[in-house]
Amino acid sequence: MNKVTPGLFAKYPTIQDFASVSQDELAQDIRSTGFFNNKAKSIVGAARKILSAYGGEIPRTMPEMLSIPGAARKTANVVLGSAFGIASGVVVDTHVQRIANRLDLTKQSDPVKIEQDLMKVIEKDSWILFAHQIIHFGRGICVARKPKCSVCPIYADCYAKDKTLAQ
Repeated sequence: MNKVTPGLFAKYPTIQDFASVSQDELAQDIRSTGFFNNKAKSIVGAARKILSAYGGEIPRTMPEMLSIPGAARKTANVVLGSAFGIASGVVVDTHVQRIANRLDLTKQSDPVKIEQDLMKVIEKDSWILFAHQIIHFGRGICVARKPKCSVCPIYADCYAKDKTLAQ
């Protein structure tokens, strides 16, 4: 569970609150998350951009999302997919990247290129669910170090160099 957001949203309940807070104050509020100065800058900048350019409404296209400070393709895909059900691409986080490589779905290391490869082999109506499932799978079974191959349901399809023998 995210420990920072309940207090953060209690203190800043509206987008206007995030747009008007000082970057330094917000940074202290999110200090425990790491990279707090960069995150604070992005949050304040995003709130201001959404208010000024989009009337306070979260945009619903990839180009608009990418115009928001701190929002790259991963964030844009998460917001568009999870909030609005818009399949604009495939979320590529560390888990998706690792598993896509382990399953030979891509040979790429750049998230944008991985996303392009996945969009070619995953049906568009599955892009949103696919990312959620792979992230969940990557957190629980196909972890970065010492993957739990003995309980993996797709063990036979895996090409990972760090694959462990079935037990």
